[in-house]
Amino acid sequence: MKIAIVCYPTFGGSGVVATELGIALSKRGHEIHFITYKQPVRLELLSSNVHFHEVNVPEYPLFHYQPYELALSSKLVNVIRNHRIDLLHVHYAIPHAYAGYMAKKMLQSEGITIPMVTTLHGTDITLVGNHPFYKPAVTFSINNSDVITCVSESLKQDTLRHFEVTKDIDVVHNFIDTNVSEKVFTDCQRDLMAEADEKIITHISNLRPVKRLNDVVSVFYKIQQSIKAKLIIVGEGPEREAAEQLIKEYDIANNVIFVGQSNEIDKILCFSDLFLLPSEAESFGLAALEAMVDGVPVISSNAGGLPEVNIHGESGFLSDVGDIDDMAANALKIFKDEKTLKEFKERAKKVAKSFDINTIVPKYESLYQKAIDNIFA
Repeated sequence: MKIAIVCYPTFGGSGVVATELGIALSKRGHEIHFITYKQPVRLELLSSNVHFHEVNVPEYPLFHYQPYELALSSKLVNVIRNHRIDLLHVHYAIPHAYAGYMAKKMLQSEGITIPMVTTLHGTDITLVGNHPFYKPAVTFSINNSDVITCVSESLKQDTLRHFEVTKDIDVVHNFIDTNVSEKVFTDCQRDLMAEADEKIITHISNLRPVKRLNDVVSVFYKIQQSIKAKLIIVGEGPEREAAEQLIKEYDIANNVIFVGQSNEIDKILCFSDLFLLPSEAESFGLAALEAMVDGVPVISSNAGGLPEVNIHGESGFLSDVGDIDDMAANALKIFKDEKTLKEFKERAKKVAKSFDINTIVPKYESLYQKAIDNIFA
């Protein structure tokens, strides 16, 4: 099958999932064409089965804002026509589903029929897409998709609550390649980050307000009052400065390490003992899954799709958003002794394997075939 994939080419969850999905599909014999304004960050190698088409947006003084969706829909028409694409899969509703619909209509005038699968990832529904300026276009685009998927049951319910959706929505969870986590690092260098008797607690995010970075710091502050520990914060974002001020007030600067953006997440997780994710909202919780597959138990909020990923009492614990005391107490349950910590690490990895890419990708293939069958029925 020849599949065109539209996504954001950034570190964000939707772009990562779309890229990994495309790569996995190419390994299963499909021809994949990524269409976006920049080569996706996880797309390291192109091959005979993986292609990248850059969307260029010409700048004209007339336009105060350059019309990316117009350039994207035109590029889609050209790629679908020239490469005889069988199916279009757009990730993130804005503006990809809308541009995809426009491309479908333009191609239809040429006698070309192309089914479109739209995957909703989170803020495209709960935040941006729900804005009054965009809501009519998002609703229209969703209802004119041939197949709609959400990355969690929680997001599906949010979509049905916020939008007047007239079609079925299939839940296809995000995934992870569990084989990647099987590699053993010989240069883990745990001793560079902490002493042998210190536990290492990690948080990875874009440090936006929704991630509640101050809660991460506060939970750690309570934990380190009972056990020796270090906190590693990976990522950059607007909440870093406020968190640094709180760290200073708590007088724990010597126990907190900011490493900024990193492409070595697996190496950081390989020596982590616990992962903190106290988010205000999570459509799925991909960061938690990436920790779990490396055998790192998770202390998280119960927001959004997190309860579908982090199984309470198995891979870690869930708490209400903002309940710092409960999160710290749950963390100390995991750190009760080395036997308990080891058991949680093993169970975290076991739960993560249920989201293996080889289990999830066939679900997308089945939905692709459903879209094709329905449109040509």
